[in-house]
Amino acid sequence: MEFKKDNSFFAGRIKSVRYTIIGAHKLITTEHSVMVQSSIAVLLIFAGFYYDISREEWMMQILSTGLVLAIEGMNTAVEKICDFIHPEYHEKIGFIKDIAGGAVLFAAIASIAVGLLIYVPKLM
Repeated sequence: MEFKKDNSFFAGRIKSVRYTIIGAHKLITTEHSVMVQSSIAVLLIFAGFYYDISREEWMMQILSTGLVLAIEGMNTAVEKICDFIHPEYHEKIGFIKDIAGGAVLFAAIASIAVGLLIYVPKLM
């Protein structure tokens, strides 16, 4: 298969955006962990309006939830590639998948910390 370069800058960007939207839709509709995390993000949006969080708190909340969803997307991509390359269990593939999952854990811990810093004082 030959790579066909799109010589039109604008048309190429439109195609890129279209593919990213399709990818985000697939991620949200097929991955249970992303469904849960997206639901939590929606709840945090409602909580932000309810507690009237500041502009800076909104920025931190948006960045932290976006980080978790982005890292989860990368983790899913790593897992799918690993499963495609080596469908049966392999110790090295398991190691790679565990590391990718660990990255999600770090992002989730940071996001939880941001949420606690924002909402615990409002609940007191």
